[in-house]
Amino acid sequence: MPHTGPFDENASGYDDWFVRNESAYRSELDAVRRLLPECTRAVEIGVGTGRFAVPLGIELGVEPSEAMAQLARMRGVRVLKGVAEDLPLDDASYDLVLMVTTICFLDDVRRALAEADRVLVDGGFLLIGFLDRETELGSSYERKKSKSPFYKEATFYSSEDVLSELRRAGFGDLTSVQTIFKQPGDSEEQAPVEPGHGRGLFVVVRARKRKA
Repeated sequence: MPHTGPFDENASGYDDWFVRNESAYRSELDAVRRLLPECTRAVEIGVGTGRFAVPLGIELGVEPSEAMAQLARMRGVRVLKGVAEDLPLDDASYDLVLMVTTICFLDDVRRALAEADRVLVDGGFLLIGFLDRETELGSSYERKKSKSPFYKEATFYSSEDVLSELRRAGFGDLTSVQTIFKQPGDSEEQAPVEPGHGRGLFVVVRARKRKA
């Protein structure tokens, strides 16, 4: 079962992070945009309050937290209640599935990737944005996660973990970008987006569903 309690109780506090850390938020958006393919049917899994879906033009999201979903709906996102491991979506119905900081809250990563594969058309794309555990900043998040109402039950992954799971799930054409090289809030300037992974706290990996 998804652990939605902290998000239901602190949805506005979660959403306020993006206001207080606007430069980091913009950096993350730029990283996602760097790998965003042209698509006509997109869905964000774990859409949260819609902070990514709206500026990226994604009109549909799936979210287990009703409080978060309400904020996303106020921003114009159509939200279906559900979890990544059991998506309320038809087979082969989307050419893009996006997950941003969702993977660390999943009960079953492999089942969630299988579900993403199921709802994607052949040749469709899966984009996963996450906090890289093995970077310097990621290690600090790991050490301090017990103090966060959101991250205390999270499981952080390294880039190699995510890439390995994607390969195991049958995805190909893997590519990644990274950003945020200083603690969010320490700088008012947007961080650059660089290719690859290994230094930046926030990593985006794009993978493609192999054609049958």
